[in-house]
Amino acid sequence: MATMSIGKAWEETVAFVAREASLLFPVALLFVALPGLIVQEMTPPAFAAWSAAPSLQTMPVVPPSFGLAMLIGVILIWFGSLALFALALRPGISVGEALRLASRRLPVLIGTALVVLGVLLAIALVLVLVIGLLSVLSKPIAAALGLLLGFGVAGFALFASVRLMLLNPVVIDGSSGVMPSLRYAWALTRSHFWRLLGFILILTLLSAIVGATAQAVVGLIGGVIGGPEAARLAGGVASAIVSTVIQVYMLVMLARLYRQAAG
Repeated sequence: MATMSIGKAWEETVAFVAREASLLFPVALLFVALPGLIVQEMTPPAFAAWSAAPSLQTMPVVPPSFGLAMLIGVILIWFGSLALFALALRPGISVGEALRLASRRLPVLIGTALVVLGVLLAIALVLVLVIGLLSVLSKPIAAALGLLLGFGVAGFALFASVRLMLLNPVVIDGSSGVMPSLRYAWALTRSHFWRLLGFILILTLLSAIVGATAQAVVGLIGGVIGGPEAARLAGGVASAIVSTVIQVYMLVMLARLYRQAAG
């Protein structure tokens, strides 16, 4: 079993980002921050409010144009992340070469996402059918079981996301198809679940705190200069930039952890 050291990966990440910042950050800003910011600006206010407190009863109608924009934005972010992994895993590669490699391997990454989504939808469909049958016998039992199964599905989704955390570097660093890439990424994280879960939870918390602080401070300054609309836009831009910087460090660190796990 290969060892995995978060501390060693962090030291290598800091050194690599300091050395290759001129390559990493333009790609991240163009293909990660910008698509996310555009989708954020296109988000209908009603949908943004619903996202803060989701409920099936109050879900607003989303225009097809927004759904298409969100899909394109997600694909561009996946493409940018693959290019960043290529830069992190193959020292000496140019940005153009990284982008071409990302474009060739993007269909594989999309395929893995569709497989995982299909599995989760199949599980959800089975659970809905089971709960529907139980509701005929006893609605209280069905409601209690539905709540329990909901937590179970959320826990399984979290478990699967951690076990597949090295999927992107597996896809960009190899030449395998969808299913072999999924199996290899799953195998690499065996015995490393808790370490990776702690890493992603700390990073997510840090990103949320720093991003919210940047959004509040810069938004306040923008509001003083240009009013509420300027405050919202300035805060959103600041949050996107800070989140992108953190994401660059996270992706490079995942690349280093992938190299450790691959042995």
